[in-house]
Amino acid sequence: MAATVLPADYQRIMSVLESDAAREGMRCQQLAAALGLQAVPAKVEGLRSKAKRLVERGWALQTRPGVFIQLGAPAD
Repeated sequence: MAATVLPADYQRIMSVLESDAAREGMRCQQLAAALGLQAVPAKVEGLRSKAKRLVERGWALQTRPGVFIQLGAPAD
């Protein structure tokens, strides 16, 4: 699937989830740091909402509560 059909914010999240650093999954605080955002509740909850939306739409997987990986990445 080409992530270019996604809005820019979602493309940024997918680019982080596709990185080697996210192979075992990332929590939203880690996503915030990787995107250069402050890990404050408002930013983290916004990322969590977008990550869950990516899961619902088949772009990402939630392997454990609050841990996200790209679709097709090996889950532990």
